Amino acid sequence: MTIRLPGADGALRTYEPRTEPLAVPPGTPFTSRTVFSAAHVVADPFADVSPDSPAAVDWDATLAFRRHLWSHGLGVAEAMDTAQRGMGLDWAGAAELIRRSAAEATSVGGRIACGVGTDQIASGSLAEVRAAYEEQLALVEESGAQAILMASRALAAAASSPEDYLEVYGHLLRQAAEPVVLHWLGPMFDPALEGYWGSADLDAATDTFLEVIAAHPDKVDGIKVSLLDARREVDIRRRLPKGVRCYTGDDFNYPELIAGDEQNFSHALLGIFDPLGPLAAQAVRALDTGDVQGFRDLLDPTVGLSRHLFQTPTRFYKTGVVFLAWLAGHQSHFTMVGGLQSARSLPHFATAYELADGLGLFPDPKLAEERMKTLLSVYGVNQ
Repeated sequence: MTIRLPGADGALRTYEPRTEPLAVPPGTPFTSRTVFSAAHVVADPFADVSPDSPAAVDWDATLAFRRHLWSHGLGVAEAMDTAQRGMGLDWAGAAELIRRSAAEATSVGGRIACGVGTDQIASGSLAEVRAAYEEQLALVEESGAQAILMASRALAAAASSPEDYLEVYGHLLRQAAEPVVLHWLGPMFDPALEGYWGSADLDAATDTFLEVIAAHPDKVDGIKVSLLDARREVDIRRRLPKGVRCYTGDDFNYPELIAGDEQNFSHALLGIFDPLGPLAAQAVRALDTGDVQGFRDLLDPTVGLSRHLFQTPTRFYKTGVVFLAWLAGHQSHFTMVGGLQSARSLPHFATAYELADGLGLFPDPKLAEERMKTLLSVYGVNQ
């Protein structure tokens, strides 16, 4: 078993794939950490749509992938940016995804939290932004899922001061039926969110973010910080009110943040746990027994793959996530809503394949090799 892969310099190199996967059996939920995987959606490859059309989703394959995550004890963070919210999946598609996934979670006993945003409007006044949030919050609560209040492009455009954020989020938290997760998504994931919380100065933005939480600690289950800045996340989690969790969203530094330090630790809500699901579950179970070194030994080697998938432009990491799901046999094709499969280069895919194979992420290494060769042939690389 060998395969010729292109490098960044355009030259082909020979790679010998591993023959045995890293076998990880299903398991029960964890005891030491709360862990969510933000899950991708599977497109319908036979739908006659354009990148500007509403998303055509293969619901059976999409829900099957969520059952795969639940079977390993992971929670599912649904309808988040990993599911291409605002990058191919509109609010109508997200609403259907939330309804179906929440019902599936109930039927199998899986944990689920769902994204609440404002993507049914492109822009609007603060009152219109509040109304959009309220509509989505009502749907998520009706579905029986936990709510994740996501950052809003419309709010970023409409707000003129930190006080506007305090007012909008305060209004939403007061009416939330159950404690929610607040999600701070940095501009590396979505450039339209530059200056969120009323300032491009991250220290000032952090103060506003924490002020929102301090005013409503009983309505905030936790926060998800996606800034790719480990030191800032540690600082924020140390300043949280007692009982409010920090869910790391740092796909560059997650092992050290989940492991924690002498003061506290982060839980997890990560897009990289979509392709890493079984391996991540095995690592967290080591933490459940108090084996921090065993946890790090399993998870530290995955950081190279994660940093590769989330490299600049970071928002296109979803392409690598879906690519690996195809190679792993979780779906029959490499097609994405919005045509996003075109967002990364062939050398990028080749490196992702090699790194994932080295970690043993493919249940059937031969299938992954054959599919990689199929993709290479489309690009004119003959084996």
